[in-house]
Amino acid sequence: MNLQLDRYADLNTPVHRWDPRCKIIALMALIFSFSFIQDLRLIPVMFATSAVLYAMAGLPLSFLLTRMRVPGFFLFMMGFILPFFSGETVLWHLGPLAIRQEGCLDFVLIASKFMCILTVSFVIFGTTPFITTVKAMRSLGLPYILADMTLFAYRYLFEIGENLKTMQTSMRLRGFRSGPRKMATLAALAGTILVRSYEQSDRVYKAMVLRGYGQPGSFMENFQPNYSRGYAGLVTAITVAAIFVAAQILLHSQTGV
Repeated sequence: MNLQLDRYADLNTPVHRWDPRCKIIALMALIFSFSFIQDLRLIPVMFATSAVLYAMAGLPLSFLLTRMRVPGFFLFMMGFILPFFSGETVLWHLGPLAIRQEGCLDFVLIASKFMCILTVSFVIFGTTPFITTVKAMRSLGLPYILADMTLFAYRYLFEIGENLKTMQTSMRLRGFRSGPRKMATLAALAGTILVRSYEQSDRVYKAMVLRGYGQPGSFMENFQPNYSRGYAGLVTAITVAAIFVAAQILLHSQTGV
């Protein structure tokens, strides 16, 4: 399980030095403006904005491509269905099926927004240590219980991944080979991982309670934000987001699309 969202958080770029709280507010505004786009003419600008931001972050392209693989699979499944069932304008026939223009355009729009939003999201989480990001979200008003759940969920993804890897190695050493007839074994493997994860999380929770867990504000202790490194980027990003929204409203009023 290769998540490691903050693998390159120790780089030294303007985006890495950006104050985490300003970064979250600014880039979330940009993400919401991307989700507001409905006009295909804005897609190239949206891609260009995401590419410039990603280049400024200095993150390798492989980092983005690797982490888009799983969500990209679900996007591909949706893209496989949309052109056949959405819309009325038939572009061409593929055997008994008809490929429709509206479905193709919808897929282009959804896929573009999906990739741009994910790119900006990876900039948020890839340029700051994950614990610092959660602390920044906590200081912005995220309830501490949600902050705890976010941290533990992120932490236990790696634990589950390690358990899965260990059990897969053990199964291979015992001659196990995957196949359609092995679904019962795989289901038992998944159940075992869930039970072991639950038992471990219960042990950790009890240990934390014994050490005084439950006091609000525990995330505020060592977080010292630097607002002087955030305002310029915050204003710039919000301005860009406002331009996207205004352009979409203007194009919509002109074309009615």
